Amino acid sequence: MEHLSNKRKLTIMIAIMAAMLFAAINQTITSTAMPRIIAILDGMDLYTWTINIYLLTSTIATVLVGKLSDMFGRKPFLLTGILLFMVGAFLTGTSDNVHQFIFYRGIQGIGAGIIQSTAFTAVGDLFPPRERGKWMGLMTAVFGFSSVLGPTLGGYLIDHLDWHWLFWIFLPLGVVAFVLIMALFPKAKRGESTSIDYLGSLFLTTTIVPLLLAFSWAGTEYDWGSGQILGLLAASVVSALIFVFTETKAKNPILPLHLFKNSVVTVSNLIGFIMNFGMMGALIYLNFFVQGVLGISATYAGYVTMPMSIVMVIASAVTGQLIAKQGKYKRFAMAGVPIMIGGMAIMIFMNSVPVAILSMIVFGLGLGLGMPVFSLATQNAVSHKELGAVTASTQLFRNLGGTIGIAVMGTVMSNNLTKHLKEALTSSPAAQGLSQLDPEVSKQLTAFANPTALMNKPLLEQTQASLPADVQPLFVQMIDGIRDALGQTLSTVFMTGTIVLVAAFILVFFLKELPLRQSNQAAAPAEAESDALAKKLQVE
Repeated sequence: MEHLSNKRKLTIMIAIMAAMLFAAINQTITSTAMPRIIAILDGMDLYTWTINIYLLTSTIATVLVGKLSDMFGRKPFLLTGILLFMVGAFLTGTSDNVHQFIFYRGIQGIGAGIIQSTAFTAVGDLFPPRERGKWMGLMTAVFGFSSVLGPTLGGYLIDHLDWHWLFWIFLPLGVVAFVLIMALFPKAKRGESTSIDYLGSLFLTTTIVPLLLAFSWAGTEYDWGSGQILGLLAASVVSALIFVFTETKAKNPILPLHLFKNSVVTVSNLIGFIMNFGMMGALIYLNFFVQGVLGISATYAGYVTMPMSIVMVIASAVTGQLIAKQGKYKRFAMAGVPIMIGGMAIMIFMNSVPVAILSMIVFGLGLGLGMPVFSLATQNAVSHKELGAVTASTQLFRNLGGTIGIAVMGTVMSNNLTKHLKEALTSSPAAQGLSQLDPEVSKQLTAFANPTALMNKPLLEQTQASLPADVQPLFVQMIDGIRDALGQTLSTVFMTGTIVLVAAFILVFFLKELPLRQSNQAAAPAEAESDALAKKLQVE
């Protein structure tokens, strides 16, 4: 596709980014409104499924479509992904009960996974690695922009419109993206081999599904050592062993295992896994700190975390331009990951809004510098015919890292919170006063000894106002003690995330920097080195 005019490439990229924005903002716009939507549908007992189903279907679709798009071209999958996402979004908005909502969210997830996989790979079709960096940076910026606009817009819409419109308002953007890609995106020639690895696809799916479910449910729905979690993990391990055996025999494997013999691919994917492990696992609890510890209302909490996304958007766009200009990528990872570590280290000591904003800015800068690097490095390290498969592997490792990180950090938080709350409720100045109150009043007050209740600022104010004047100071002291306990707990969570990111930084030193190719027709640097070595051995 390098023969296309720059004007046509630019138009196609606008269409691809419109598709990415359509999928990303439909995800972020619901983040603040989802609890209320599920409450309206009377399905709070199935709330985790509304999140898990999207994660499951999008992850599976991302991995399976990667190799298929290498075989049949990106265009049919891009169009299918946009269409499925539009259908899923429309149907989700028509849901009458939570079961319909979950099913339709699953359809959305499939569409999102296909878009996510093929959009990043399509950039590789349109541009050689040397030019690809600036577009990777802009694609990352699209995600950042959606995380800035989505939650705030979602909160506004859920307060002023019927909840169905959250899923319908951006459908015209999907239509525009679909029409542009249909008209402008060139049709690719079918690859030499068209045999589909059905068996590998099956066992890859049966490996991912129980693994994601195990880490999604561990510590919340079931104990880590429960039969359900151990059974899911055992099923995942058995399926993984069968999958590996199947792939060694397959003519056209869905996830070619030889890719992982390439050190750039393996190291980049490990870094992506570890970074998402630490990043998602810690960032998911930022709102607990902003609202629960600092006592900021949900309306204004988004403004505290917004600087991270804004800085990330700018940094990722600039990083992409510099990579394209300099032809080097490792230096940006060497700078970005330590800055991310610094940002998360500041979170350990957060005690005010200015410090929280500073940590967000530093972390966003590191994220913008580092994140575009690893997708580009993996794509540059393999031949163009395997672009889809290697991009899918990158997305898979990042998704797994984020899911496992959230589960592990959740366990770290719950274990430490129990200990700190116990100390707060037994040794605080308010403890003795609470013990002397009427049992019913005491029970009403101690109901706030959990982070979710602390985040409900209107309820806190309402409860305090309803108490007798002599009890109100005790209530304030108790809440302050619980806030301190939550703050100490979250410091431990952020410290764990910092340590995990240090491991990612160590791995960056092992990332081999290969020259960025200036044409998609040239062999991958790693492949060229291998061919040269083989010829040398033949001569000898």
